[in-house]
Order: sequence, then structure tokens, then C-alpha cells
Amino acid sequence: MDFYDLTKMTWPEVAEALKTVKLAIIPVGAHEQHGPHMAESCDAVLAESMSHRLAQKLHPYALVTPTVNMGVSIHHIHFPGTITLKPSTLISVLRDMIWSLKQHGLRNFLLLNAHGGNQSTLSVASAEISQELDVKVYYAKTTASAKAAIKQHVHSTLFGHSCEREVSEAMYLAPQLIRQDKLEKGVIVEGDWRLLRPGQPLQGHYYYDEMTSNGCIGDATAASLEAGREIVEEALEQLSLALRKLLLS
Repeated sequence: MDFYDLTKMTWPEVAEALKTVKLAIIPVGAHEQHGPHMAESCDAVLAESMSHRLAQKLHPYALVTPTVNMGVSIHHIHFPGTITLKPSTLISVLRDMIWSLKQHGLRNFLLLNAHGGNQSTLSVASAEISQELDVKVYYAKTTASAKAAIKQHVHSTLFGHSCEREVSEAMYLAPQLIRQDKLEKGVIVEGDWRLLRPGQPLQGHYYYDEMTSNGCIGDATAASLEAGREIVEEALEQLSLALRKLLLS
């Protein structure tokens, strides 16, 4: 085993690993629509795959926990198959996982998230759980730190869901998620949602079908394996560097 995967270990193996492990990586995803060309497990699968690769870079100082494969997806609920948790439910699950792992001596946790809709909830979870349990809880979006590669390969002004970035990542990490013969651009619907996007003076809730009729934004037809490789590897390098500074310096 080239990294520690809690789901595949016996308790004596875990006990031995804990002699060096300083960080538990908790993959956090979602179960939600990703348009006509990606499976609904996309975010959970990508979070898990990124967590495994990050743990490889940090070995023997990290282990990966079971994946939290549902998230805060109320904005996608009008598309069939989407399952959403309340923010309070997600926080409760994470609290219980972290409490459990603290009993075995772990004090540092990374919530590695592949679903943008979870980010605000994870910010609250990080603050609340860190204080309540006297641990360090960090959180990160899987590839948000790959700024150079995203700038190079993503050219849509509106992107971030089943788009050229996410489909490229899946081509590299989990190609089984993709329906290659069904790739299409987002079919954008105009509306007040534009006033509520990140970077605007106001923020607020809107449903995804108010923005896109096919569940996608960006241009999945522009995705490529090479773009996915560069985005993922840049993000892994940035994350591993930051964590090594926090945990090992």
C-alpha cells in the first residue's frame, strides 16, 4: 500500500500507521446531477481520488478516511437523482467522524471537498469542530489552487459544474464517470441568478435550473486529458506543500 486507506486496513495496521500519521484526510463530495454527460457520483469519486493522490504525496504522514459521498446540493434538487443533506446534517456527520478519530490520537484533519456547494458549510464546520473538539480542522476545494493551469485551459466566462475544468479532471482521475458521446456545452437561461454569482455585490440562493436547462455550465466539449493532468497535479503540489509546512515544519 503506497498510502494509508482506512477503508482497507485492519486495526493492527491502523495502529502501526498511527506511529507516523499526523493528518486524516476526509474526502467530501456530493450526489447530484452533472448534466447529461457525467454520473451523479462525480464529486464523491473525484474527492476520493484526489484524497488518495494527496495521501501518496504525504506518505507516511496522512491517512484517508471513508468518503462523505453526499453534500449540500439543494440548488440541484429539481434535477432527478440529486440527494441533498442539510448543512447541519453534514456538519454532524463530520463532527462524529472527527470525534471518533480523535479517540485514536489524531488531531489534524483536512476536509478535501469536490463540491462548491459544500464550501460555506465546511467553513462553519472547520470553525465549530476545531473549537468544540480542540483539534485542527482545515478545508480545501480539490483543485481551486491550480490557478495557472485553470487560467491556461479554461476559457468559459461561466464555469465550475460539469464544465471543461471538471470533465478534464475526471478524464484524468475517473474517466468512467463520463459519457463521452454526450458531452455538451451548458445551455444557459438568463435570469436574476446573474446578480447573485460570486463576485457580485449580493449573494443568495437560486436553483441550478434557473441558470442552465441541461444542468451544465461552461463547455465540456473543450475538456482534455492533458488539461485534467495539469490542473490536478498543480493542485496536488500546492496542497501537499501547504500541508507539509503546517504539519512538518
